Amino acid sequence: MEKELLLMLPGPVPIPERVRLAMARQAINHRSPEFGAVYADCVRCLAPTFGTANDLVIISGSGTAGMEAAVANVGRGKKIACLSNGKFGERLYDISKRYGDATRLSSDWGTPLPLDDLGASLEAGAEVVTLVHNETSAGIRNPAQEVGKLCRKHDALFIMDGVTSIGGDVVEADRWGVDIAIVGSQKCLAAPAGLAAVSVSQRAQERFVADCPYYLDLAAYIKNAKKDPMETPYTPAVPLFLALREAGLLIEEEGIEHRVMRHQRLAQAVRAAAAAWNLPLFPSIDALHGYSNTVTAIRMPEETTDPDFRGLVKKLGIVIAGGQDHLKGKIFRIGHMGAVGAPEVLATLGAIQAAMHRLGCDCADDGVAAAAAHLA
Repeated sequence: MEKELLLMLPGPVPIPERVRLAMARQAINHRSPEFGAVYADCVRCLAPTFGTANDLVIISGSGTAGMEAAVANVGRGKKIACLSNGKFGERLYDISKRYGDATRLSSDWGTPLPLDDLGASLEAGAEVVTLVHNETSAGIRNPAQEVGKLCRKHDALFIMDGVTSIGGDVVEADRWGVDIAIVGSQKCLAAPAGLAAVSVSQRAQERFVADCPYYLDLAAYIKNAKKDPMETPYTPAVPLFLALREAGLLIEEEGIEHRVMRHQRLAQAVRAAAAAWNLPLFPSIDALHGYSNTVTAIRMPEETTDPDFRGLVKKLGIVIAGGQDHLKGKIFRIGHMGAVGAPEVLATLGAIQAAMHRLGCDCADDGVAAAAAHLA
C-alpha cells in the first residue's frame, strides 16, 4: 500500500482531518443562508489573523489571484513601487507592470530591502507600494511595519502579500497601515489550495479604479459580502469555503497568539538543527529584517546534490522544498507552517539527518537532539 507523503513545504501543507472531511458532503446552494453563514464564519475567524477590522472578502482563486486583485483595483495607471528580495516580490512587480508604471526596488534574494530607495521613490510620487511580508523563496521576513510608516507619511497605498505569514506570524495589518493584505488558503491556514482572502481598507476603497478585471473587482466582492446572507459576486468554490471555515474554526480554537507561538517554536527548532549540522541559513538579516517564522531556507550540504539529497528524504516519506530559479541546487527549504507540530518537524529533521549521513555529509552534531530541546 502506498503511504502518504508528509509535505513539509512552504505550502501546500498537511490538511487536518476535520478540514478534509468538511468537503465530503452534498453540495449546497451558494445563494442561501447556509452558505452565507459559512462565509461569515470564515471572515470572523480570519480577521484576527490579519489583525484587521477592515472589510475582508474571499476570492475563489489562488493567492496570486488575490495579489492581482489588489494591484488591479488600485494600481492601474498609477506609479507603483515594488519592493523585492525574492521570487514573490518579483511576481508582484510583474503583475504591477501590467497595470501601472512600476518600479522595482530590489536587493539580492534573501537580503535586506533598500528602504532608502523606497523613501526616494515615494518622494518622487509613487502612489502604491507592494511588499511581500514573508518571502518564502529566501526564508526572510520583511519589515512591513516600517514600510507602512513610509506609505502613511507620503499618503501612498500599501499592498502587503501576507500569503505565508498570515495565520503563522504576527500580522497587524491595521496598526501597520496596510491597505490591502492577502493570504492564500493552502499556507499557514492549513486549508486546501484555491482561495485567497483579501482585507481592504476604506482608504483603498476610496481609490478604486473603474476599469479593473471583471472577476477580480474588489468593490463587487465587498458589496456582496455586505448582503444578508453574505454572498460572493460570482459562483464560489463551495467545498473550499466549507474547508476554510473548518480551518478557521481550528485557528479560533487554538487562538492566534498560541498559533504564532507554536510557529515560532518550530522555526527555532529547525534553526537549531541547522546550526548543529553546521549548515548556514540562507538569508542575511539585520535589525529590521528577520528569519521567516514559517519556512527555513538552509544552504545545501557541499558534499551532495539537490536531486540526491531531497530525493533520499522523499524516499523516507517526507517532501521538502528546493531552491527556486537561480537558487536551485544551492538551498533547501523546510516548511513549518499550518497545523504541524513537534512530531512532524522532528520526523523531518530525522529524515534529513539520516540522508546526510547516508550521502557522506559531515554532520557536526545531532540536529534532531538540538531541535528537540526547543520543543520539549
